[in-house]
Amino acid sequence: MSLRRVLALPSWAEHVRLLAGAAGLDRPLATVQATLDASHRPAPGELTVVARPVAGTDWQIDALVRRCADAGATGVLLPGTEPLTASRLLADRLAVPLLTTGAPPLDLLVEARLLLAAPEIDRANLLLATHRALGDRLRPPEEVVAVVRRLLRSPVAVLDDRGAPLAGEVTGRVRLDEAVPQRTEVDGGVLLAHPVLLQRPAMWLAAELRGTEAARADVVPPALAVAAGALQRWLLANRLELERDARSRTALLGDLLRLDTEPGADLRRRVADAGWRLGGWHVGLHIGVPAAVDTVARTQEVMRALDVDAVVVEHGDGWTGWVTFDHEPTAERVRSLATRLQAAHRTLRLGAHMGVGRPHPRPEGLAATVAEALDAARLAATRPETGHFLHVDQLGMAQLLLEWTRTDTFEPAARALVAPLRSVPGDLVRTLSAYLDAESSIAETATVLGVHRNTVAARIARIEQLLGVDLSRPDERLALHLASRAVILSDE
Repeated sequence: MSLRRVLALPSWAEHVRLLAGAAGLDRPLATVQATLDASHRPAPGELTVVARPVAGTDWQIDALVRRCADAGATGVLLPGTEPLTASRLLADRLAVPLLTTGAPPLDLLVEARLLLAAPEIDRANLLLATHRALGDRLRPPEEVVAVVRRLLRSPVAVLDDRGAPLAGEVTGRVRLDEAVPQRTEVDGGVLLAHPVLLQRPAMWLAAELRGTEAARADVVPPALAVAAGALQRWLLANRLELERDARSRTALLGDLLRLDTEPGADLRRRVADAGWRLGGWHVGLHIGVPAAVDTVARTQEVMRALDVDAVVVEHGDGWTGWVTFDHEPTAERVRSLATRLQAAHRTLRLGAHMGVGRPHPRPEGLAATVAEALDAARLAATRPETGHFLHVDQLGMAQLLLEWTRTDTFEPAARALVAPLRSVPGDLVRTLSAYLDAESSIAETATVLGVHRNTVAARIARIEQLLGVDLSRPDERLALHLASRAVILSDE
């Protein structure tokens, strides 16, 4: 036990001020003794608590400080006394902590002795205070951070699963790949972190203890665990609410997309309750993601990234949405929107592919533009050279050909055409598609596939041999381009 640890007690941190002698704060503390005046002779490892203000001049304080240094005592606590600069300089030179307080010194003495006799009491008090402060009410991250920050008198933050702050702020870094309570030494203090688990860490609660508060690092983890439990309860309740809302929004979107007549009064009421607009001109968007992505949990992140006034509906394989204009947008305005959406797409980092439709008016136009966006996203999934982003206005004939590849007769024919390539190693179907996407550029195909250009050249020669075709002939190139794209889309 050290004096630094005593100073981290809540009452001591609030009412005691260190005047000088900070270099001696880590001296071992063995006992805390009270004295009525400054003539006391301290024992080794003793914190001397002067119960009454020292009468006379500062020479008595100087003498007490010297006796503490000679005896190997831990420090001196003075009641409401502000010694002269000379006394402070002496305490600094002898590394004897000189403290002052405006609170009753004997009350502080009792707390210090309790800490020495039963250190676990401080841990229990903090744990109980955390329970009482958080209570049974569901609290969002901002409220939990405020409560824990007040109890610890230290910076506290709730971080998401990537380490970005959701509430509060700390400067240290949490080891996100270790889903266990953590303690990390940082400059001038200690960073404590506790995971908030929902199958895997969904959040982290972190506290940065600095100065004398760092001496309390062994006491804080149980309190952080209690606060993490409060966050977990809020997460579970919030998740249930999000999933109910997602199911409702998905069902409403499905009803809108199935419309073949004017929407009835009940559907219009549901649309109004959701805050959606049916009038005006709509530009659809679709974001597809791998199955492992939790679309419900990521919806707010996607909406922040899009940074446009859009309706966004989450579902199993991504998000579908649209932007509504009061009047028919100009081509320049649509291109500007597509550029902003493409920039947002690059920031998502979810392994996503995005498609954007053309503007269509009224409720029936909503289904058309969303269908176009879905088509564009399907094509974007196979086009790394476009950053997995496509706008229907950029597609032209490609979209019409995509519709043809969806027919019942085309896919079997496409599979039969490229079947010789699927029975040999080397991913020849994808190589063929990338090669034709790159307009027969060996170098660009190698870059897209991440292989050497000699490997691409060898694969193309092998493809021509297996299929018995000449890829310099336009008609054979077109047929194989469509066939390889259809097979890849179907497999995915």
